[in-house]
Amino acid sequence: MFKNILKALTIGLASLGIMASSGVLAAPADNGIKVVYHIDDNTRSDNLLRNVKNHLDASPGVKIVVVGHGKGIDFMLKNAQDANGNPYDVAMQTLATEGVEFRVCNNTLKSRKLTADAVVYPATIVPSGVAEVARLQAKEGYVYLKP
Repeated sequence: MFKNILKALTIGLASLGIMASSGVLAAPADNGIKVVYHIDDNTRSDNLLRNVKNHLDASPGVKIVVVGHGKGIDFMLKNAQDANGNPYDVAMQTLATEGVEFRVCNNTLKSRKLTADAVVYPATIVPSGVAEVARLQAKEGYVYLKP
């Protein structure tokens, strides 16, 4: 009987090793982990979107909310493009299909005399960007990241 148990353990460990080396065992899903990415600088938009994509690739199932205020909302406005002329809304929509939410500060919109029509889908408007970041951290348990 001991011999059978030892054999079963050996086969199980060998199978686990094969699965791990072949990539069958991927990074664990991070269900339950929630992250808020905070952006207030338009020069960081490309880095932010790249960080979010890399985060999703490394941690499937992670919940991500991007909150922008000040110059950080610029990439979430209609007709916004990166340095190569690629529209940001395409990247945002792709990330949104993976569950990423984008939120724009209404205080920033008001101070810049912009209306809700200036904001591109899939972004939504929140009353205050900084208050939203604080709320997500304090009330909903989000981890704070700033690219």
